[in-house]
Amino acid sequence: MVHLQGIIPILNTTFLESGELDLYSQERLLNFILESGAHGIALFGTAGEGYTLSQEDREAVLSLTRKVVGGKIPIVVSTGATGTRLAVQQSLSAQEGGANVVMVVPPYYLKPDIEEARFYYESISQAVSVPIMIQDAPALTGVTMGAPWLAALCKVMDNISYVKIEAPPTAPKISRFIEQVNGLGYALGGLNGQFLLEELDRGSVGSMPGSDLCDRFVQIWNFYKGGDIAEARRLYNICLPLLRYELQPALGVSTMKRGLVRRGIIRSEAVRHPTQTFDRYAAREINALWEQIERFQ
Repeated sequence: MVHLQGIIPILNTTFLESGELDLYSQERLLNFILESGAHGIALFGTAGEGYTLSQEDREAVLSLTRKVVGGKIPIVVSTGATGTRLAVQQSLSAQEGGANVVMVVPPYYLKPDIEEARFYYESISQAVSVPIMIQDAPALTGVTMGAPWLAALCKVMDNISYVKIEAPPTAPKISRFIEQVNGLGYALGGLNGQFLLEELDRGSVGSMPGSDLCDRFVQIWNFYKGGDIAEARRLYNICLPLLRYELQPALGVSTMKRGLVRRGIIRSEAVRHPTQTFDRYAAREINALWEQIERFQ
């Protein structure tokens, strides 16, 4: 059983201008993540435009990821669907494709009550053998899951081991979850690392930001774990304006890809609709934010 901790970036899925997968750029991005010292990698989350990918796309990206990563770090695959049967199938497919952990969003169309959501997660837990991470992201799903309920699932189902908490205020919810789970589950942060340091102070075992600042997040993690909290906060504060910019709904992925192109890691900023592209004003704003980060020594 894999144990997740540290910086586990969401892999941005790369496209050609035609909208097809750009596997050349995808491999370059995977190597950048490995070279940055990431502690894991996550596929098909919001930053990965998983909502635009076909099953064939998912299989191609997961296969390439498994080949490039070569067992060096754990692979987390985002799954979940509007129907329980489909969510089980998708989670099984991810496991068979090489996922070490599946990160599962609740069904978000009919907005299940707590008992229905419990049945959904129980069904997936009974079907797969890899650890499960519940993605608690009510802004995305419209489904509210309280800390006691999340802790209870971790305590009664052996392979529900992690919760990615993205329900602001995240730090207090992480505290409540840890107090109630009694060591039988772990919390990670999301929201592009917006509250990274506060979450770590509360006992989070890691964070799952986008890919573009992976190397900087690893630096922050290393400073923090090495006891140099002041330097961790200094670098984090330099990155924070860009992280804030990237949290704009539907525009964040384009912002991340602009940074990755600027750094020479991927070839194109192309996204798939309905992910938004930015205007000429945004391009100037993003470049200014990157110039600030690049000056950090």
